[in-house]
Order: sequence, then C-alpha cells, then structure tokens
Amino acid sequence: MYIWLDCKFGCKPQRFSKPLGFGPQPANMQQDSNNRRPIASREANWAKRTAAWLAARNVSPNAISLLSIVFAGLSLLAFRAYTMTWYSCFVPQEDWKNVICMVLAIVFIQLRLLMNMLDGMVAVEFNRKSIYGGLYNEIPDRVSDTLTLIGVGFTVSSFEYGWTLTWLAVFLSVMTAYIRTLGASLGTGHFFSGPMAKPHRMALLCAGCIVAIFWPPVFYYLLAAMNIGLLITCYRRTAKVVATLKNMNR
Repeated sequence: MYIWLDCKFGCKPQRFSKPLGFGPQPANMQQDSNNRRPIASREANWAKRTAAWLAARNVSPNAISLLSIVFAGLSLLAFRAYTMTWYSCFVPQEDWKNVICMVLAIVFIQLRLLMNMLDGMVAVEFNRKSIYGGLYNEIPDRVSDTLTLIGVGFTVSSFEYGWTLTWLAVFLSVMTAYIRTLGASLGTGHFFSGPMAKPHRMALLCAGCIVAIFWPPVFYYLLAAMNIGLLITCYRRTAKVVATLKNMNR
C-alpha cells in the first residue's frame, strides 16, 4: 500500500507493509475473520471509526477485553440495586427506581458487548494481536457472563430454585463456549450457532429488563427459558463438531 506523505522536500510515496485500516485483507486476516463471531454491527461505519480511533491511540485489544469485565460488573450492581429498597430522598417513587436500574443494566450489557466487538476489530483489522490474545478473548467473556448472570440471580433469589436456575445458566453458558473452543482445537473451526449463543443471551436479558420495569418476576421464567435454550445450543454445537470430525476422517 502506498500513502502520499507531506515532508519538507515535497511529497513522495511511502510503502507500508502492514494494513492501515479496512480494505482487502491478507490471507491471515481472512482466516481470522472466519474464526470470528458474525456480527453485522462490525461493518457499520461508526464501529470502524471507533476501532480506528482506539488503534490510533494505541489502546490494547487486551485492555478493551478487560474493560468488558468492568461493564459486566456494573450490570451486576444495577441488578442488585433493582432488588434493594431505596430511600425516598434519592428516588421519589419505587417505579422510578425500577426504570433507572433496568435502563442502566441494559446500557452496561450493551457496553460489554461493544467491548467484545471492538477488541477483535482492533486486534485483527489493525494488526494489534498479541500471543495472549486468545486468552484475553475467551476468559473475560466467561467472567463477564458470570457476573451479569449473578446479577440476574439476585432478582430471583426469593423464588424457589432461583439460584439453582442462575448457576445452571452460568454453567451452561461456559459449556457452550467450551464446546466451541474444543471443536476449534480439534480442527473443526468455531461454531457460533444458537439458539442461545452469547448475543442471544444478552438480547434476552435486555428484553427481560424492559419487562421487569412493570413485572419483576420475569427473570425467573427468563432463566428457565435461557437454560432450555442453552441445552439445545450445547447439543447443536456438539453435533456439528461430531459431524465435522466424521467428514474430516472420510
């Protein structure tokens, strides 16, 4: 790639061996793209500009991944505050407390997902990958899922089996990722299929937050539905790994 740069003695073309942004991708970047979760927002101009802004300021993809844990922790606090009684001097009505907490929970969940997208964009599109990138890509995700679901657990703690449903959702969420990465380690590639992959879980929680403003018990039934979807997801991903391995050995 040639870029014209102004200098004291005039303009001359300078060649850069590494990609400076978006455009035709070399083979190794195309391979990385094949192993990434398909996200439509990744192609949006605002996402590309944000990733470029972060890369220009040398923000590490690993730091962005860790920031996702911070937002997940804040979502936990929003859910916890939703279950607490506030003094009237802070919020005049209980209904307003529910609105504030659930809106904040949605915002923090979405910011966590945004960090999950931007860390990969900065790493791949701007060639900022590190040898530890795979660890930072996976471990913060599992921690973030756990923190957010524990927050939801506080909202169902008074229900029978409420915490059981919560910890089952945490376990199955980790299992969906484990099956995906196990398949990749066996050479089958990453399978991001649902019906309860990470984006689906977070979308379901955000929808639940809206309903919870008016009907707090929604999270109990939401967790039950999530666990059913997670079991189906685990089965589907395992079946795809098995089928791919059979085809590879034919």
